Amino acid sequence: MDEENGSGRAAGGSGEAVRAVAEARRMVASRGWYLMPPAVLSRCLGVAPAEWARLDGHWEDLAADPYAAEKGTSRLRRYGQFLLSRQAGGITPLPHEVFVQPDDSNPLYVDVERRFEPLTDAFRAEPVLGALIRLLGEVAAGLDDADEWIVRVHPFRVVARSGSLGQPTPEGRHKDGVTLVSSLLAGRRNVTGGRSTVYDAEGREIAATTLSEPGTLLLSDDRATWHAVSPVRPEDTGRPGHRDVLVTTLAAR
Repeated sequence: MDEENGSGRAAGGSGEAVRAVAEARRMVASRGWYLMPPAVLSRCLGVAPAEWARLDGHWEDLAADPYAAEKGTSRLRRYGQFLLSRQAGGITPLPHEVFVQPDDSNPLYVDVERRFEPLTDAFRAEPVLGALIRLLGEVAAGLDDADEWIVRVHPFRVVARSGSLGQPTPEGRHKDGVTLVSSLLAGRRNVTGGRSTVYDAEGREIAATTLSEPGTLLLSDDRATWHAVSPVRPEDTGRPGHRDVLVTTLAAR
């Protein structure tokens, strides 16, 4: 995905979609968070059901997260970075690097250089991903007047098994050290739990929801809020379950 051959699809093409994106931007800027339902997101991105199914298929090609395993959580993931240009809406892949979060964001991984497998070529070129990044850029524009955004993309699968907890956020309540953070539910299979909570700067709960329908998008101003997700457990304890989420963050360059 790049400025020359990336998807030309623009988020918020119709009048209804433009209004929906503007509402998301206003709510995130004014209260710190916003929950966009799947039907609204599909209209904003111009995504058909078959395209959501194709996106979901990328979660079958993730790699083990050794750092989460050290804390007892079975988690699969990949990681990639892009540069989003505000002026042209161009999305340019950036070189693969170690992942480091600021000291005041994630208490579990202070000064830890985590090395994750890169996004697959198919994921990087995914048209739905490009449309989502552009939509997030429009929302982030309500938080910062930036010409360029560093976009970090993290597809996660947290596995839940009988006798053990699947921890989407083993670090607990935290920040990502960015401007805008988003969580898009790609799928849930045989799990209960996974409640997403957003807290204000003083640690008071201001929103809580369980992302249960694929295509649900939770947005929050990472500078003004904290967030966490409760553990997931298998609904049928005789077989494992999993929760698939795409976490995408934007930080002004």
